[in-house]
Order: sequence, then C-alpha cells, then structure tokens
Amino acid sequence: QVQLVESGGGLVQAGGSLRLSCVASRSIFSINAMGWYRQAPGKQRELVAGFTTGSSTKYSDSVKGRFTMSRDNAKNTVYLQMNSLKPEDTAVYYCNALRGATDYWGQGTQVTVSS
Repeated sequence: QVQLVESGGGLVQAGGSLRLSCVASRSIFSINAMGWYRQAPGKQRELVAGFTTGSSTKYSDSVKGRFTMSRDNAKNTVYLQMNSLKPEDTAVYYCNALRGATDYWGQGTQVTVSS
C-alpha cells in the first residue's frame, strides 16, 4: 500500500506562486509512476504533470512552462512548483501513485487563484 499526503494549497492572486508537496509512505523507488492531477468544479480530473520510473516528467499543455514537478527521494516526497498562476488553475490538486496495478490517491489540496 501507499499513503499519500498532500499539502501546500491555498489562496493566491493571479500571477502568484504556490508549491505543493506530496509525501509518500514508502520509497518513491518502489513506485512505478507518480503524478499530480487536478479537478475543477464540474470538470473531469485531469493530469497536470507526471513521470514513470526512468522517464522524464511530462506536463499538460495548459501548465507547460509554468509548473515544475520535482522529487526528493530521501524524503519520499514529490513537489509541484506552480508559477504564474491563473484563475483557471483553480482546482483541487491530487497526488497519485501507481504501484503494480494499483492506483493510490491523496486526499487533495485546494488551490484557489483570484483574479
């Protein structure tokens, strides 16, 4: 099993920055893939950024150049640095881990960007 705990969400003005953190209950090396997803009210959950073991991080077109996903293996933590935030980035952000054939999700953290 993998428990994921996100933090770092909040209210920010357009153009501002936030950094989300996701702490995993086990080593990231034991996880096949990790990603950040988001879900805005009335919309489907969408992939924002993610990597599979041994590959580079991929980003959705809507955040490319503004968001950066990184990892600290020693802390079992992945981050999502979000810069130049826009009101359309407002959503609940979820951390996801794929281990074997099982998906694991964090509880989500709210990000609200005011115009």
